[in-house]
Amino acid sequence: MPNRQSILDDVLSGHVLSEEEAQGLLETRDRGIFAIAEAADMLRADRCGDAVTYVRNQNINVTNCCVNACGFCGFRRNPGDPGSYFFGEDVIRNKVREARERGVTEICTVSGLHPDFTAESYTDLFRLIREEAPNVHIHASNPMEVAYGAQKSGISTVEMLERMQAAGLGTLCGTAAEILADPVRRVICPGKIDTATWIRIIKEAHRLGIPTTATIMYGHVETPADIVAHLKIIRDIQEETGGFTEFVPLSFVHSNTPLYRQGVARAGATGREDLLMYAVSRLYLHTIDNIQVSWVKHGVKFAQLALLAGANDLGGTMFEESISKGAGATDTDYLDPAEMERIASDIGRPLVQRTTQYGVP
Repeated sequence: MPNRQSILDDVLSGHVLSEEEAQGLLETRDRGIFAIAEAADMLRADRCGDAVTYVRNQNINVTNCCVNACGFCGFRRNPGDPGSYFFGEDVIRNKVREARERGVTEICTVSGLHPDFTAESYTDLFRLIREEAPNVHIHASNPMEVAYGAQKSGISTVEMLERMQAAGLGTLCGTAAEILADPVRRVICPGKIDTATWIRIIKEAHRLGIPTTATIMYGHVETPADIVAHLKIIRDIQEETGGFTEFVPLSFVHSNTPLYRQGVARAGATGREDLLMYAVSRLYLHTIDNIQVSWVKHGVKFAQLALLAGANDLGGTMFEESISKGAGATDTDYLDPAEMERIASDIGRPLVQRTTQYGVP
């Protein structure tokens, strides 16, 4: 393999990274990580300019009751467990009204897989949101929820997506991806859909005109080779469909999770791994313009550094966040745009509000 600087120079000149080259960059353990970050930042500037974008959004987690028991999750409960909840219609309506009054442009719903959920549970939720906030974009669910709702109601995943779209779904969350390598999935989330099903549902959504995000959840039991295999799947889908709006690396929050407490997973990613995840994602995913840094997972100080290593987006204001908090993250509920402005201006870049699909609100 050519030396690292030659690879970085070639990428900035239009070369498409191979899987071997991407893995080599991910495995860097010396000061070369800063050269990789610099190249990624240069590519970011060329690809999407200097704006640091964000969306004014609110999360609504309807329930933390879930039939799955993923090893990386500290959020889920069984019905009746202490701390379990399942919000009724009145509570959800109040949350949507709060969102509307806050001037959000996006409401995001992802919840546990409640044993009583059917396809109608999802479509009724979207219609409720649409009634209370007709102008707000609904960014919701994920391929696992699509598969679950379809299975519970005896319909195909395509029909499930069509029903969700008709009920008001605007874009689908690309979560439940974790690591798209089945040997890893069998360790961390054996009850979830397999890699082929995740890919199929994402492509079905794209073909129906439902854009999605793409994510990766790393820092547990995966290897650099697993990460690159995941990135290749994302790149291949984007080359085929063009349906991904953004890529979002999600660093494993470990402290309250069964995987970590049982000694199966390591204690999350290191700073080196986090920085390289953003930088190599930018360098490898040449067809995805937007790389989002999760301030919920990293905190705002590292989020700012990621903006100098290939990321261009700070995600959303959130207003309410339960999943990362359940795993042990802190300060996850709300990030004021004034603080986002401070983060962006400190590195000499403008903060720009966006829509879910990176348009002008």
